[in-house]
Amino acid sequence: MSRIGNAPIAIPKGVKIQTEGQTIGVEGPKGKLSFVVPDPISFAIEDQVISFKRPNDQRTVRALHGMARAMTNNMVVGCSEGFKRTLEIIGVGYRATVKGRNIDLTLGFSHPISYPLPDGVDAEVDKDGKLHLSSANKALLGSVAADIRRYRPPEPYKGKGVRYLGERIIRKEGKARGKK
Repeated sequence: MSRIGNAPIAIPKGVKIQTEGQTIGVEGPKGKLSFVVPDPISFAIEDQVISFKRPNDQRTVRALHGMARAMTNNMVVGCSEGFKRTLEIIGVGYRATVKGRNIDLTLGFSHPISYPLPDGVDAEVDKDGKLHLSSANKALLGSVAADIRRYRPPEPYKGKGVRYLGERIIRKEGKARGKK
C-alpha cells in the first residue's frame, strides 16, 4: 500500500503558501497555482512543512489523501523549479517553429498545423529540431505535450512522428519478400 499522503512537503525558500479554507495557493519565482483540497482531507503548515491528515482508512479517503499531497507537491515543485517536457520530431521535412504564442508544426500533412499555447506554457525549438515545453503546472504541461504528440504519433515501421524524449518505440519488421 502506498504511503504518499503521509510524506510531508518541505517548502523551499522563495515560495509562499496561502491558505483559505480548503484551498492551498502556491506562489514562487516560476508562477502562481492553487488547488482545492478534497473535503475529508485536512492539512496543516508548521515550520515550513505541509502535512496532510485523513479522518479514516476508507479506500476513497486514502486515494484522496495521496492525490491531495501529490497535487500540492507538484505545485510547490512547479512554482520553485518548474517542469520541462521535450518532444522529438523525427521524419523528413517534419519540423516545428514557435511564432509568438503558437507552435507551427509541419508533419507531412497537406497543411501546416498551428497549435495555440495556453497561458502558463512556454515553448522553444533547438537547432536539433527538438521542441522544449516548460511550465509550472505539471498537468497542463503533460496535456499540451500529449496534444502535440497526438497530431502524428510515432509509427512502428520507420519510427517517424512526434515522440517524447527517451520514449522507446517498439519497431515492427516490414513485409517479407515472397519467392519468385
